[in-house]
Amino acid sequence: MANAPQTTGELFKAKAVTDADIAAAVDAFMADPSTKGFALGGAYRIDLLETVNSNQFAALIMQDPHANETHKRVAIRTAILLARPEKV
Repeated sequence: MANAPQTTGELFKAKAVTDADIAAAVDAFMADPSTKGFALGGAYRIDLLETVNSNQFAALIMQDPHANETHKRVAIRTAILLARPEKV
C-alpha cells in the first residue's frame, strides 16, 4: 500500500498540510455545507461535502439538532483528518 493516497492526518504529520489549512476547511464547511472542492496545503484538494457525508459519525452529528457548534466542528475536523485528499 505504499502508493495509497495519504490521509489528511498523515499529511499533517508530514507537515504537507497545516493546522491552519484544516481549520480553514472546517470553517468553509460550516459556512457552506455544500462545499465540494477545497484546496488543502496548496498541493491537495478535498471534497468537503463528500468527506463529511461519507463519515458516519460526522454525518450523524451534522443532522443532530442537539449537537452544538463545537461538536459539529470536532466531527468535521475528524472526518477531514481521516479523508484521503487528492494531489493536484
